[in-house]
Parts: sequence; structure tokens; C-alpha cells
Amino acid sequence: MQYLYGEASPILKLALEKAIKEDRELEKEIKTLRHTQKKLDKLANRPVSPDQKSIDAILKYAKESPGKK
Repeated sequence: MQYLYGEASPILKLALEKAIKEDRELEKEIKTLRHTQKKLDKLANRPVSPDQKSIDAILKYAKESPGKK
């Protein structure tokens, strides 16, 4: 993970890059992790709000709840 986020030490980075060049499965795994990382970064920057169905249910409950004056 340090490698993917650019936090690996120079020695670790060189060792991983060498290993990636020599191991196709590792290269494939790194590509998959990078793809996932990009998707997660997009989600993190996207505003999230509840869907309208949830909002309506909350408003209905609040309107019908006992103790309302």
C-alpha cells in the first residue's frame, strides 16, 4: 500500500519495481489495486446524500410520530 500511495522508501520502491518486472502475477495485482484505488478516490470526492425514498420515510415517520404538537 505504501508503494501505491507513493509512501514507500526509495529502496522499497526499487525492490518492488524490480519484482513487478519479474513477476507477471504481481504486475497484474498492482494494476488491479491501482484501478481500485482510482475508483475509491472518485467515490471519496463524490457528494453522497440519502435517496428520496429514505428522506420520504423519515419525514413520514416524523409527521406521524406521537407527541407532535
